[in-house]
Amino acid sequence: MFSLKQNCWFIRKVVIWRSVASIAWSVLLLPVTSAVFVLLSRFSLFHPIQWISECTSLLTASSTIFSLVVLCGVVLITGLFNLEFYTLVPSIPCSRMALLGTVLHPRQCVHSLVYCTMGMLVMWCASVTIGGRYSTLGIPCRQSESGEVVTCLNEYHLFLLLAGAFMGYSHSFLGVVQNMYYVSFQPIQQYKYPRFKGCLPMVVKCSVIQSLYSARNFAALYFFFGYVPKTWISSTLHLQIDSSLQPLDSLTGLLDFSLLYHLSISGTFLYFTWYLTVLLFRIYVTEAYSFPVQSTFTEDAEQCLPKVLAETNTLVMKFLALQDLALLSQHSLSRRLEVFSLSQPGGHPHNWNAISRECMSLLSELTQRLLAHQDAVASNGRVKSQSASIDTRSASSSSSVVSGTEDVSETPRLSVPLRTPGSVFTSSVGGMHSALTAPFTPDVDSPFSSPAIRRLVGQQEPRSPWFGTVQSPHIMRRGPKLWSASTESQSNGSPPASPATVPSPPAANQKPSFLAQWLQNRREQVKSFLAKRVLIVYLFNKLPEASSQALFADSQAHIWALQGLSHLVAASFSEDQFGVVQTTLPSILSCLVVLLEAVDRHFKLPHASSKPVRTVCSMGDSTYKTLRFALRAALKTAIYKITTTFGEHLNAVNISTEHRKRLQQFLEFKE
Repeated sequence: MFSLKQNCWFIRKVVIWRSVASIAWSVLLLPVTSAVFVLLSRFSLFHPIQWISECTSLLTASSTIFSLVVLCGVVLITGLFNLEFYTLVPSIPCSRMALLGTVLHPRQCVHSLVYCTMGMLVMWCASVTIGGRYSTLGIPCRQSESGEVVTCLNEYHLFLLLAGAFMGYSHSFLGVVQNMYYVSFQPIQQYKYPRFKGCLPMVVKCSVIQSLYSARNFAALYFFFGYVPKTWISSTLHLQIDSSLQPLDSLTGLLDFSLLYHLSISGTFLYFTWYLTVLLFRIYVTEAYSFPVQSTFTEDAEQCLPKVLAETNTLVMKFLALQDLALLSQHSLSRRLEVFSLSQPGGHPHNWNAISRECMSLLSELTQRLLAHQDAVASNGRVKSQSASIDTRSASSSSSVVSGTEDVSETPRLSVPLRTPGSVFTSSVGGMHSALTAPFTPDVDSPFSSPAIRRLVGQQEPRSPWFGTVQSPHIMRRGPKLWSASTESQSNGSPPASPATVPSPPAANQKPSFLAQWLQNRREQVKSFLAKRVLIVYLFNKLPEASSQALFADSQAHIWALQGLSHLVAASFSEDQFGVVQTTLPSILSCLVVLLEAVDRHFKLPHASSKPVRTVCSMGDSTYKTLRFALRAALKTAIYKITTTFGEHLNAVNISTEHRKRLQQFLEFKE
């Protein structure tokens, strides 16, 4: 999320000015879109000359100029909301209850209220522009009994205003459901104008489709509940209701082709104004930015690529730095030579060490995240032994020990130590987005969590039957007796080993009180009762692909790290004059192979390899749903890039036997 409160040079000098440029272009395009709306709203097939003359006079009227000023304010507020709410990592709720909580969040409620107000303002401008029976809220009418002229409520004007509020809330609601606040980066870089020209038909299509959907839904809603706002506004503003006119909350009143046409045209204009602002914001923010590899002056050191890559607070700067790394590794020879250069004086490869360390740290963090998710899925309500978990982790990460890469000083360490499955859930894996581990973490307080999961996540007591490596829940694990240990040590001729003393728990923890036991029993009864209710199960059940999508929500950064790292390693075969890359080549290969094994195991899980369902046309970006497939393809491409460049020279690299066998498959093109 781009917060205006972030005190970062990149936010001040780049992001804010790019946002201002997108808002300025949206304001400059308002007269064009307003002119098109005037032409369509006053369209007359049988009187073309009168139609053109009326539109020309209307475009120069004072009411139209005032409407443009109001629309400029709406666009300005929309641009500020874009800057404040948009994020580079999508928020993926893993249950319907989580989605409902996001929609009902106070911050989101304020956002919906503001968009409802802006929708009413846009619809007011549209009704004034259309004129005729839509122009004002109050119209003069004559009472049938006394014949006196009074002010009556103009239901057509009220209908458009309420439709604007409904469309505003729909836009805010769909922003959460369809992740409209998610800013994605294009895989193929384009200049701003070609990208805008290519996306403009899609924006028009989405505006028309969404306007038709909203018009249909609002017409049905007004048919059932339209009398409520109509009666309240007429009594509040002391406006009479003209009984001679057909009410719009009836079937004959809604079957008015002119009303539905103007509602659809006005809704299309409203959605197009908002969508155009969103599109321009995405184009400007995701524009590539070139960071210097090294600086001449000390005060500019924080703006260099190695320093920026280590940034964790400003995600937009980190993402653009990784994108710049991927681009320079493929297309810029001079900047690659700066990466491979040595520092003067000293002769140390600081640039390469910082860049490779950050890339491998990102990949190691993703590996740890995948291992934690696999442990959570593998348990599936069963408690895994701690020794088995440690053996599994040590086997998957044995490359750092067998290959002898611990002698390399620049090899990045994993961000967290290897943990048992229980400790994986109690503390999230560190890294750039450790919050992403929360969606697949089991909810201990959920009424559907099994007792085994609660024992897995909770702290185990030393005298509990689940303590240690057990094969059955009915067998108590007991430590060796003191004399047996000393007898064996004396018979073997070795010094007596110090026994591992198990701290005895306090007396209060051995037997819970009656009140605590009673509360625990009542809690379990409530959970079991709620677990049988269909609505509760529907709200709290995990969505099939949400956990897998949440795991790879930030994988665009990992894809760029893979591309930049693999292309730099491949280019070092002919461009690295000092051999700075060769010192970290074993650790890079081991890191890639370990990540590939973790990704392959993940795709064997349920719903991990299923393709997402194609949605209807919307401005919500759904590319995050396929990031896991893009990451797997980028990972294999990166390994192929290195193996095809080095060829048989990889046999001289000091890596483990298992990793060498896996790389041999890439050398033989069998993957």
